[in-house]
Amino acid sequence: MTTVEGGADGRLRSGQVAAAAGVNQQTLRYYERRGLLHEPERTPGGHRLYPAEAVTLLRVIKTAQRLGFTLEEVAELLEAGTHQHGRGRRRADAGLRESARAKLAEVEARITDLQVIADTLRQALDAGCDDLVACAAEESCPLPFADLATTNAGGC
Repeated sequence: MTTVEGGADGRLRSGQVAAAAGVNQQTLRYYERRGLLHEPERTPGGHRLYPAEAVTLLRVIKTAQRLGFTLEEVAELLEAGTHQHGRGRRRADAGLRESARAKLAEVEARITDLQVIADTLRQALDAGCDDLVACAAEESCPLPFADLATTNAGGC
């Protein structure tokens, strides 16, 4: 991990925080607006000054996003963590373990769907399909045109 040196008081300017966390300054400001980061103190000249912990928090947010969590879900996880370590009561379904279980189930379902798509595309390649309309007219077409037609028969 990269170590970042701040000013004499250990606080970092926005460019330093962004660079150390691997984000751009617009992302930093966006996270502030979303409430994921506390608004930092400012110098008399108006420069933002962040505590060094802001780098760790940004890395946590980005890692959670890479794991598939939305920013709203990340905010909930951060809030749950605050309550877990504080005196407030924590909702049973708000912790990282339960959120990770739910996200894992969601990811596994997407993997299953993607595997079906991959298998169908392989079948289309093996069948020599090179024209969607012509393929759809063939009874042996592996693409699920008939399934889609019956699924969408209820109307748009």
